[in-house]
Amino acid sequence: MPDVRIILSGLWVALMLTYLLGDVLRVFAGDFTAGEMDGQKASQLMWLGAAVVMLIPIVMVVLSLTLTYPAIRWVNVVAAIFLVIFNLLGLPYPSAYDNFLIVFGFVFNGLIVWYAWTWRALA
Repeated sequence: MPDVRIILSGLWVALMLTYLLGDVLRVFAGDFTAGEMDGQKASQLMWLGAAVVMLIPIVMVVLSLTLTYPAIRWVNVVAAIFLVIFNLLGLPYPSAYDNFLIVFGFVFNGLIVWYAWTWRALA
């Protein structure tokens, strides 16, 4: 069986690409207005917040491969649960594709939590 670190990294990549796919579809579907978030003019602080949230899966790919056990186990659990809560706050999304993709995001987050939670490193 592959190393849990590789599985976790792959799941973070899948989650990141799912988020990115949603953003790309939103642009092409015309479901957003440039410079706005949730119908209001976006500030630099809002863009910074979006960048931080979207950076989490990218950072988790690296941390999953480099951070020592058991710290990485808990970092994965906390980061995945944070993203689930963050995405739950936005439900329901206005478009069917957004709701479809967020379900896949929840599945990937659930798998991350499950793999990290059940991970038992060899001493």
